[in-house]
Amino acid sequence: MTVVEKRSVTAWQELDLEHYLHPFTDHKDLGDKKSRIITRADGVYIYDAEGNKILDGMSGLWCVNIGYGRKEIVKAAERQLSELPYYNSFFQCANPPSIELSEKLGELTQPQFNRVFYTGSGSESIDTMLKMVWRYWDLMGQPERKTIIARENAYHGSTVAGASLGGMAPMHKQGGIMPYIEHIQQPYWFESDRQLSNEEFGLQAARALEQKIEKIGAGNVAGFVGEPIQGAGGVIIPPDSYWPEIQRICDDYGILLITDEVICGFGRLGEWFGADYYGVKPDLMTFAKAVTSGYLPLGGVMVSDRVGDVLIERGGEFAHGYTYSGHPASCAVAIENLRIMQDEKLIERTRTEIGPYMQAQWANLAEHPLVGETRMIGLMGALELVENKETLERFNKDIGVGTICRDILINNGLVMRAVGDTIVTAPPLSMERVHVDEQVEKAWKCLDLTQKIVG
Repeated sequence: MTVVEKRSVTAWQELDLEHYLHPFTDHKDLGDKKSRIITRADGVYIYDAEGNKILDGMSGLWCVNIGYGRKEIVKAAERQLSELPYYNSFFQCANPPSIELSEKLGELTQPQFNRVFYTGSGSESIDTMLKMVWRYWDLMGQPERKTIIARENAYHGSTVAGASLGGMAPMHKQGGIMPYIEHIQQPYWFESDRQLSNEEFGLQAARALEQKIEKIGAGNVAGFVGEPIQGAGGVIIPPDSYWPEIQRICDDYGILLITDEVICGFGRLGEWFGADYYGVKPDLMTFAKAVTSGYLPLGGVMVSDRVGDVLIERGGEFAHGYTYSGHPASCAVAIENLRIMQDEKLIERTRTEIGPYMQAQWANLAEHPLVGETRMIGLMGALELVENKETLERFNKDIGVGTICRDILINNGLVMRAVGDTIVTAPPLSMERVHVDEQVEKAWKCLDLTQKIVG
């Protein structure tokens, strides 16, 4: 008997509708459209139950950096599952893979990071970070420092704390916002009135943090958290002036700087972490996704000596943790995943070879009549769909041009994601030039098909 029974596409779709509640899904709408049943994957392609071969321009969900079908990962998981499939990290226990991975992460991150707290996902990492920040300031004798400042349109997960820290109004409407969380503007030049230069706008957006700190009172602010590049918000690439000014403000006011590396971490920008790309020195970094290239769930928080020394020397018990913290099989997979990245020089390749090639090809899409702007760093990019190329005026939101384009893309063999009327991409770091050419050619074709519908 196989693990998964063979069924027709229709049978899978009917069972799916009857039993499976999907994340971020309008299930009434899904009942009309039906799920696309993905059955296998290899390299940079996924395949559905109808036999369609689809180029995965989103690395699954921003995570399959080494590509699909890597047998080394499967073998690493099998070895660990055969030897020690699971044991918890409570009660003064640990397992070799979790310890070895901890050492490895310490080597790959900036010098201030020597400790890691493991979770099962990015959302859990954000929750952990929040509790760790509050615990740190309590131990420092400043319990009134509770407020965490984040950004509008940011995404930090969908748990209560993650959704609160994130800046997405639909999530707040359904769940509210926790106390001690504030938001400032995002560094999204294209969405601004574009009266300032890119660099001037970056400074203005960063200084919104200083204004917020002054308004709240510096003694009440615990830290600032931001994605180096906002992913789910639409691949918002900040001006070069932005992050240095954020660092300056955090240093001046003594607050903790936290980078959410769930998407940017592990090579996406051509550096190991987004903090490395922008030259900032965070006190905490949350991670998940590409630490295992999505092959098994794993997340964590990198903890700087500034925070970790206080938690250990003054702290007593940190009353927080998860059943799967430091899961041995997930950690074994992560170790093998990082080995592949290093041995195949995927980060260097993203920085110096395949990244620059894709950036150049991606920029050509700016010539299309529907495209108002293209942008990309490493292998993470976006294009803005506009009705008027000269004025950069957007389409009426009721048209849903982004959704129309996204559906046309997947029906023509390419996965990219729509964030409103912004189309985003984050393909595997294992892409070859032939795959880049295929992606850009299909994107242009699908922009043409979109234009026929909306224009």
